[in-house]
Amino acid sequence: MPAPRKKTRANGEGTIYQRKDGRWEAAGYLLATDGTRKRVRVYGSTRREAADKLTEKMAASNSGHPVPSAQGSVGAYLTYWLDAVAVHHLRENTHTRYTTCVNRYVIPGLGKKKLTKLTAKDIRTWLNQLRTTCQCCTRGIDARRDQPRCCAAGQCCHKLLSPLTLTYIHSVLKSALEHAVREEEIPRNVARNVRTGTPRPRRFEPLTTDEARQLLTAAQGHRLHALFELALHTGLRKGELLGLRWEDLDLDAGTAAIRRTLQRTGTGGLTTLPTKTRASERRIALPTRCVQSLKLHHEQQERERESAGSTWQHDGHVFTTAQGRPIDPTNLTRAFITLLRKAGLRRIRFHDDRHSTATLLLEQGVELVVIKELLGHAHIGVTATVYAHVRLRLQRDAIDTLSTALGSPESSHTARDEGDEPPPSAVPVR
Repeated sequence: MPAPRKKTRANGEGTIYQRKDGRWEAAGYLLATDGTRKRVRVYGSTRREAADKLTEKMAASNSGHPVPSAQGSVGAYLTYWLDAVAVHHLRENTHTRYTTCVNRYVIPGLGKKKLTKLTAKDIRTWLNQLRTTCQCCTRGIDARRDQPRCCAAGQCCHKLLSPLTLTYIHSVLKSALEHAVREEEIPRNVARNVRTGTPRPRRFEPLTTDEARQLLTAAQGHRLHALFELALHTGLRKGELLGLRWEDLDLDAGTAAIRRTLQRTGTGGLTTLPTKTRASERRIALPTRCVQSLKLHHEQQERERESAGSTWQHDGHVFTTAQGRPIDPTNLTRAFITLLRKAGLRRIRFHDDRHSTATLLLEQGVELVVIKELLGHAHIGVTATVYAHVRLRLQRDAIDTLSTALGSPESSHTARDEGDEPPPSAVPVR
């Protein structure tokens, strides 16, 4: 019986073989940054892994994206990573933010350095420079203004990057170098050896209970009353609210399935996308008053459909314009600000509605894990970090209550005489 033939690859697909050390090596000719074609090698623990790495590089090469060599610059590799790798794994808006970050900060600071010679010290020095350098001067912002008010006027305004922005820039570079490690262009990710510190969470001012009541009162009669009520009772994100379809709601059971989000992208306009993470895809319970509001909203939408006639364009969204089209997130923000003004409330972001829901639930004594599931956070640590200041305040209230109970016997006895049971530590959830 003849021995089975060894698997071969077609012309142009490269070569794959097993090395003496047990690893698999794949090699092929790819487009280089200087316009020539050079032989590039990739490695894997299995034949499939090596083949997949080579196929990915070949696909980028065939689409006209040069594959930088190990001796290439950081800028060349970042450009390749954005155009040939990240674009397939990131959402369009996220990819746009990454591209802006790389072109504005990373390439000007580190782009000319050799990828294999980049060190943690280089990254630390660059981040320290970003941290202490006025961006008006560095990026020439002031020079482009009609009325200079910084370096071009001879007086620096010291417009520095926030710690949150510096952490974001560092994370983008770290992601790119992590892929370079996976492709075995570099032995290790030196950006991981640089610590930027943990930035303070962005400050937000959630609505108080009285302010929340004012907002709901002002929303009565608004054509999007059901949306504002649902936002404040469930903490849904703006995109999740606008991405809701009637098929996602079970009003008889009082539940909603959160499966998608509505976003505006640069190429597709208003686009319905899957939820941000797997944890964001969830089923939530709806309060009775929200169920009633949604039923009334459905009746109102039917009346609008009859009035619009042939101009009605509806694809199943719960919240739409008067013509049945999806609502632009920017227009919802404008409507929310107008509603705040009508209610006589301070101006906050729409996302602070979500923070308000979580804060009010915490103050009602609801477990952190329940809030995490309602908000769709990937990890309970995210919930705990964002609302750490609320939990600290509740802890202080609890400690003060205990301190009062452990005070003088007379005060403790008097407090007991006022009722058969001690006061509850939190208001019961309704």
